Amino acid sequence: MSNNGITRRNVLRNGAGVVAAGALSAPMVHAQGTGGTLKCGFWDHWVPAGNGIMRELCAEWGRANRVEVNVEFITSVGNQNLLTINAQAQSRSGHDVLSFPTWEPAAKHELLEPMDDVMGRLAQKYGAVTPAAEYLGKVGGKWAAVPAVSGTQLKPACTRFDLMKEHAGLDMQAMWPNKAERGPGADGWTWEAFAAAAEKCKAAGVPFGLPMGQFTDAVDWVGALMNSYGAHMMDARGNATIRNNAKLRQAVEMLVRISRALPDDVWAWDDASNNRALISGRSALIFNPPSAWAVAKRDQPQVAEKCWYAPAPAGPEGRMVGYLPYFWGVWSFSRMKPAAKGLIEFLSERPQAERQTNTSSGYDIPPFLSMSDFKIWETEGPPTGFAYNYPVKPHQNQTTSVAFAPAPAEFAVQAYNNGLNTKLIARIVQGGETVDQAMGWVERELTTIRRGG
Repeated sequence: MSNNGITRRNVLRNGAGVVAAGALSAPMVHAQGTGGTLKCGFWDHWVPAGNGIMRELCAEWGRANRVEVNVEFITSVGNQNLLTINAQAQSRSGHDVLSFPTWEPAAKHELLEPMDDVMGRLAQKYGAVTPAAEYLGKVGGKWAAVPAVSGTQLKPACTRFDLMKEHAGLDMQAMWPNKAERGPGADGWTWEAFAAAAEKCKAAGVPFGLPMGQFTDAVDWVGALMNSYGAHMMDARGNATIRNNAKLRQAVEMLVRISRALPDDVWAWDDASNNRALISGRSALIFNPPSAWAVAKRDQPQVAEKCWYAPAPAGPEGRMVGYLPYFWGVWSFSRMKPAAKGLIEFLSERPQAERQTNTSSGYDIPPFLSMSDFKIWETEGPPTGFAYNYPVKPHQNQTTSVAFAPAPAEFAVQAYNNGLNTKLIARIVQGGETVDQAMGWVERELTTIRRGG
């Protein structure tokens, strides 16, 4: 994910070569008006070519609609994107179109132009969006922003199929082939089987590379496991649901077991550490989008050619995969609202969505479930089709997951940013607390959040 070793600027132009030649139309869109300058602030993509395709698409739309489109890319390193959002919200000035990370549409919804009209038209064309995008993007039943393609990622299991087969006895390619079917053993891909495989791989010197700190990669995979157990820490009203929560206890015990099968320093890992573990050849599995594979393809091709995606393991209440989306929003104080909405709608349509995903080597995930069939996931390699099971597909019985859902966003984001789920496990494994003591601590933390303390 972040800081993964890709140098953005020196290969920015290289992504243009994967754009399909027949996809260069930029049709007129609804109610956009003509003339004027549209200012856009997009997320600075980890995959450098992701910025190039956004410039290209915006230029196409601008020429077709006689609008000058100015594009700026804002890094998430050092939370510069969050600082930009907060500064513009305070000054009531800035970009017309802006990329908002996971929790920001809900946090800033009172200052955002409603997007129900855009989402309504897109839904008529493409059907439903993934449930987690709706949970994050809708406030009071209204869309505060449009789930973006660029920057939106999933975190299923990126495995070293050779190491998993040799040391854990699991044939990931046979279980999850690069076609719309489940292979032998796929139904047995559960967290119980995952824990056993983690223990075997650690004993063999190739432990799973799963961070357990407070960065997003850690919070997301731990949150997905908890959700797959139905182990919610807060309910939809924001009340803590820790006491007498047998499902949470079961999930915590599984997480404690898995964490003991990981490298000793995972508690200090950031969002680049798991990437480095895979690229170096020292790990049999990570939860990550294909950015780690892309760097391995460039720097360690002998590692990349042994990678294979599988869905997340299943828990007692389903198969949940970590989901980290971006959104495209329009400030209510923008003077270019019709044009801003028109551009966002254009970027969200299937032809443009597929070009974004193609250029990012399959990293970018469209929000519409009907767009899980892009050819890039079948053809990207080596090995060819390794990313087929990266997006959510019907045969996987998998659902996108957001840590701390279904809590109201204003509470969930505080728990998320503080990494309360990983801290809970750390207090047991590192701090020597009992499960009851650690769960009592997290209950007090959530109660404080609920009371606004």
